[in-house]
Amino acid sequence: MQHYFLGHPIIVVSSFPLGEIIQSREATRRIAKWSVELMCETLTYAPRKAIKSQALVDFVVEWTDFQLPQAQVQAELWTMYFDGSLKKTGAGAGLLFVSPLIVHMRYVIKIHFAASNNVAEYEALVNGLKIAIELGVRRLDVRGDSQLVIDQVMKASNCHDPKMEVYYKEVRRLEEKFHGLELVHIDQCYSEAADELTKIASTRGTVPPDAFSRDLHEPSVALGSGVDVETMTIHQTDAIDTLLAAA
Repeated sequence: MQHYFLGHPIIVVSSFPLGEIIQSREATRRIAKWSVELMCETLTYAPRKAIKSQALVDFVVEWTDFQLPQAQVQAELWTMYFDGSLKKTGAGAGLLFVSPLIVHMRYVIKIHFAASNNVAEYEALVNGLKIAIELGVRRLDVRGDSQLVIDQVMKASNCHDPKMEVYYKEVRRLEEKFHGLELVHIDQCYSEAADELTKIASTRGTVPPDAFSRDLHEPSVALGSGVDVETMTIHQTDAIDTLLAAA
């Protein structure tokens, strides 16, 4: 390491009096040998100075990888009103989304296949959940005036109709996409906005310019070969649904 000593000034910092010991004329034996070896080197001996406590604190703060724990992000709660109905002109569904920023989004869904009133309600719910997933909603408060659909989804009543069972399972599957999903039954008077959109869809009326429109030409669920909505008239399906709801 001699070339380092020759090329740079060396300061030996120690709390012991090394300079006095090495440079002492009375040094003998091993210390005398060290003195001879280091005599040709330019060494400066300096005592170790006291380090203020604040300097240590500043050093630790500067060199420590300090990270605050990430704040838990709570998904914003949206509200969705859904409604479905069957008219002589056809079936349809209406959706109203209310964001945390009080921004309203309206959807008109026209159903172009044979469907009962309850199927239209389920189509409104299923399509509403799919749209919410597309919008990135993770917490959703769902409100509708269909007592049958709400009770079946909330397990307050059983699904005896195979069609209702298929729709129920689809709702359960879509529920896994949300961090929080709650369905609440409300009176029709509190769902006037969704009901108005449903009337536009079922009567094939003009869609408002501030509303989105969708057309369904087949059910949103795979009903299978054993369940064919085309083989049953609209009046028959309504009668069965009514009897099952009463049971």
